[in-house]
This record gives sequence, C-alpha cells and structure tokens, in this order.
Amino acid sequence: MEASYLLVNQFSIPACVIVKHNNPCGVATAEDIYTAYEKALETDPLSAFGGIVGFNRKVDKKVAEKIVERFYEVIIAPDYDKEALTVFNKKENLRVVKSPSDIKLKYDFKTLNDGFLVQTPDDKEFEKLEVVTERAPDEKEMAALKFGWTVCKFVKSNAIVIATEGQTVGIGAGQMSRYDSARVAVMKMRDNFKKEIKPIIVASDAFFPFPDSINVLKEAGVRAIIQPGGALKDKEVIQACNEYGIAMVFTGMRHFKH
Repeated sequence: MEASYLLVNQFSIPACVIVKHNNPCGVATAEDIYTAYEKALETDPLSAFGGIVGFNRKVDKKVAEKIVERFYEVIIAPDYDKEALTVFNKKENLRVVKSPSDIKLKYDFKTLNDGFLVQTPDDKEFEKLEVVTERAPDEKEMAALKFGWTVCKFVKSNAIVIATEGQTVGIGAGQMSRYDSARVAVMKMRDNFKKEIKPIIVASDAFFPFPDSINVLKEAGVRAIIQPGGALKDKEVIQACNEYGIAMVFTGMRHFKH
C-alpha cells in the first residue's frame, strides 16, 4: 500500500498506480481518475491481477464499478463516496483503505541481521536536466521524460521505465543487469501495446554502463532517454544515441531503489 500511495501522490493531477510485489506495473495521469485507471491497467493487465490500486483523488461509483470487474487485493485513496463503498462492499476479500492525508517521510529504515540502517529518503527529483546529445528532446518528449523519471524512483533497481506522455508502457524491474531490465521493459510494451505510441521515452534509475541497452531501446522505437550519467563509458553511450537520433538527458543523481 505504501509503495502505491507514495508514488501516486507524486502527481498533482489525477493519477492511478497499480502495484504488484512492491513494484508499479502501471502508472498513469489523466483529466480524471477513471481514465487514469484505464491507462494504468493498459500498461500490464496480466501483472495487475491481485495487485494494489492507488489513487490521489476521491473514488466515486463509476470508478468503483470499473475496478470490481477485476480481482485486486487493496484499493487505497484519500477518500470514497458512499456509492463507491457500496460497490466495494459486494466484492469479497477486497480491502478498501484511506491513504494518509499528510505524507512526509523523514527517515528510511532498513533492517539488517544485527542492526539497522537509517537514511534520509530519496525526496529529490533531479540535480539538473542536461541535454548531452546532438538532438534535444522536444516539448512532448521532455514532459514524458519527467513523468518516467518520477515513476522509476519507485521501481526496484535495476529499473527501466518505458513511457509516453502521462502513461507507462513497459517496466523492467529488479533484474541483475540493466540490459536485461531494458529487454523486459521492451517485452512488456510489445506484449500489451499493438497501437503506435508517440513519443516513446525511457527513464533509467542509474547510468548505462555500456551502450548495449541503447541498441535494445532503439529497436523498440525509443526517441529520448533520461538517466543520471556518470558511467565510465558515458561517451560511448552518448555516441550510440547520436547515431540513432535519440535525445539523452542527464539528471546528475540516481534513484536506485533497493
């Protein structure tokens, strides 16, 4: 639940997040949460089964009726109207929870075998936005890059988020190499989206150590990438992007969630 409401509340406009095993499998923003839910579900409907759905707006009857068409474990939102609660009440084994109204994380704790680690949370978006390629992102690509960068903050590393404006279209999480995360994200996108998507961008929570992932993403139609930078082979990665006409933006900081 926390993974869901922390991410969905990063957005000021109506948003929906579907979480499975602590990783988002679909994230979207829209003019209303009904549309945001539909777009979030479209990302990966197979993985959404039995997941947790989070909203940053009050849930009404229309949204509730759409949600109960599928099986979820938990719905979490700031509030619900009476008609929505009536709809949810008819669904067995569904937990309906109100999210905290004031979300301020001061510390992040990790337990160890013989102690624990206390650290400040990752509460920054980026240190900078530096275009490092010959081609700069256009306005739509930049908006999609910022959206994808916010999402990848909440994806377990290695994290590759393929997105378009206000919608994730493929997420690769928790792989042992960034190359494999890129391939998983591309596979998810190809499995679930048969229509043309423009723009297609990628957010990576940490740097690309080699240009091999860029080759994979280029074949998927990616037009812009956002990543921290800082790899020994940054020049080779940037060169690959220039060859493919891909815009790349460095943030100067990584998310890298474990």
